[in-house]
Amino acid sequence: MKVSVDADVCYGSGECAFRAPAVFGFEDGYGFVLPGREESGDDDELIRDIAERCPSQAIRIDGRRVTD
Repeated sequence: MKVSVDADVCYGSGECAFRAPAVFGFEDGYGFVLPGREESGDDDELIRDIAERCPSQAIRIDGRRVTD
């Protein structure tokens, strides 16, 4: 599963970085995926839950919003 944050959609709630600091970071008011964490493994269920709860729906899994 490949995870990313769409910077054009993210409005910086920081929820992703708060809930999964080993996968997501927060800088300059926006969330991002930490280098080397773009491919998830053991965290798949947590990442999917975070993506579903992202208020701006900026987190993409395999290039798609989880609500698509």
